[in-house]
Order: sequence, then C-alpha cells, then structure tokens
Amino acid sequence: MSLADHERAKRMSTESFVTTGPNVPPDPDNELDPADELHPAKEEARSNVHDASSEPSSLLGPSSLLGPSSLLGDVVNVLRGFCMGAADTVPGVSGGTVALVLGHYQRLISAISEIDSEFIRKVTRFEFREAAYHIDFRFLVALGIGIATGVLTLAGLMHWLLDHKQPETFAVFFGLIVGSVWIVKGYVRVWHAKEVFACLMGVTVAMAISFLPSAGGDMSLPYLFLSASIAICAMILPGISGAFVLLLLGVYHPITGLIKDAVHGQFTFDALLQIAVFGSGCAFGLLAFSRLLRWLLEHHRGSTMASLIGLMIGSVGRLWPLQAATPETAHLEMKFRTMKFVSPSQWTGSIAMLVGLAVFAAAAVIVIENVANRTTELKA
Repeated sequence: MSLADHERAKRMSTESFVTTGPNVPPDPDNELDPADELHPAKEEARSNVHDASSEPSSLLGPSSLLGPSSLLGDVVNVLRGFCMGAADTVPGVSGGTVALVLGHYQRLISAISEIDSEFIRKVTRFEFREAAYHIDFRFLVALGIGIATGVLTLAGLMHWLLDHKQPETFAVFFGLIVGSVWIVKGYVRVWHAKEVFACLMGVTVAMAISFLPSAGGDMSLPYLFLSASIAICAMILPGISGAFVLLLLGVYHPITGLIKDAVHGQFTFDALLQIAVFGSGCAFGLLAFSRLLRWLLEHHRGSTMASLIGLMIGSVGRLWPLQAATPETAHLEMKFRTMKFVSPSQWTGSIAMLVGLAVFAAAAVIVIENVANRTTELKA
C-alpha cells in the first residue's frame, strides 16, 4: 500500500472517530434514532467517507497534497476559507455553519485532530513529507490563507459600523443570535433535567459576564490570550459565533480596530504584540480545547449544546438595539462609550427599521442552516 493510500485509509478511520468515537457509548438522553440520522455533522462525515472513491482527489484529502491536479482544490479551499473568515467577523454568524454549507467541516475537524504527538514525532525526525500527509497540510494552508483574507477584508468594515451605525448593527447582531438559538436548539433532541440545568447555568454565566464593567479596551495580554482561546472553540462549532463570544468578552471592537490599523499600515509595537498574543491564543485554543470540545460532544452532546444555548440566551441582551451612549461619551469610539438602555417611547430613530433588520438577519441564519442540512442530505 502506498503512503497516500495508507494515509487516506487512516483519515477515513479518523473521520469516523471524530463523528462517533471508538466504542463510545451514546449520550442516553440524546441518542439519535434512525429518524434522526440526518444530523449535519454526522451526515457529512458519512458522506465524506461514502464519496471518497467518486470525488476528484484534488478536493478530497491527503492525495491532494502533492498531486499535479491539486491547484483547483487549492483555489476552492482558499475560497472556502475566505467565506469562513468573512463569517467569523460577524457576531451571530458561525464559521462552522459556513463550513458545513460548503462541505469541508468534517475534513477540517479531522485535520485539526491530527496535530498530535504523532505529527510532532514526524517533524522531529525531519519526516516532513509524512508529517504533511498526516495533518492534511496543504488543505489547512489553503484554508488558512482564505480565512485570514476574509478577516482582514471585513474587520475594518465591522469596526466602522460599530462606531457609526451602532443601533442598526446591533439590530442585525441581535437577529443573528436569535436565529442561531433557534438552530442550535435542534441539536438537543430531548430536554431532560440535566439539559435544562445546563441551559440555565449557561444563562446565568452569560448574564453575569454581561453585567461586568467594560474593560474599555485596555486589555491585559493574559485576558486577550484567554478570550482568543475561548472564541476559537466557538468558531469551529456550527451555529455558535466566535465573534459574538469576543463581543461578549469585550474584546471584539478592540481586535477589529487593531486589524483595521494593521491593514492600513499603522503599526505600533504594542499593537503587533496584542495581535501576536491573540493569534497565539487562537492556536492554543484550537489545539487544546478542540479535543475537549470533541470529547464533550461525543459523550455529553445534549448537555453541551444546551449550555451553549443558555450562553446565547443570557447574553443577547447586550446586543439590544435600543441603547444610547451617555452625552459625555457619545463622541468616543464604541469601546470607550457608556451605554444605557432607552425605552421605545424615548427612541428618536426608526424602530420599524431596527425590527426589520433583526427579522431579516434571523431569517438569513435559519435559511443558511437549512441549506447546509439539505446539502448534507443530498450527499447521503
């Protein structure tokens, strides 16, 4: 058996492991029955293995790493990454859901999971070719280039919108989160006591965080590292927005500002240091927490998703559109403003427009998720 065939067979086995786990007993309160077979992540994993022999090798897996016909696959994966990166800059939009829609979610999770001791062993032995096959390196690089391009392209726009169109932007974000809650609740098949408790705990934690005083953008490096580590885990979950986690933790606006300044060539040592720490936190969270996240989803899927639902419900109030800055802080950037809630009777803008934006955003998220589900069903 050739090296490529061996690695392809191993990756198929890995994909099965990521989806179901080896000899892992199902969550008794949320076990899928035959009528529930079309769970997006599970169905996509089956379709990836089922279609392995029929899809072009340049788009499939390790065989695309060095093959002569892999340029098309690289272009496709860069475009996929761009869509993910663009989505991850918008609170309420999940890059994981975009990956499901575009059909590379399971391959991404499998590739990340392969960055393990075996990969390190191959690198330390200077077996770079084998190490590249092991982690689907070419796929990750192409996807990473696309993600970075998407983030750099839209981060400045999001920063400007929050500074100059905050009520309208919050209305869109509010709708996106409400739509995401509607989607994620479908991942909890049965609501028993432990799911309800997990959801209530999520609500409590999110509300506690929401009422913490704002950091005003003066983030310590350890807090920035931790925020990035947590947010990156949300970014790889379908239906969960990593950008929203950053917004909840108070670092979204400062980070988009740093990225915007970097794109325009406005570099300072402190800014570069903060970006480096944020990137390091993302890498750490992706490598360390993704395995814990995978274990939780394999063994306690219902409770895990219920707690995520609670986090979104408890924190959505922070995005309530009817907020106004106090007169003494209204001229400052968003991260320095002191916000207060305003009743509808006192609001001077168009409430109908805010409601329309929220409804449109919620509907858009639900439609995208339905497209993802239909796509995975057609692959079966």
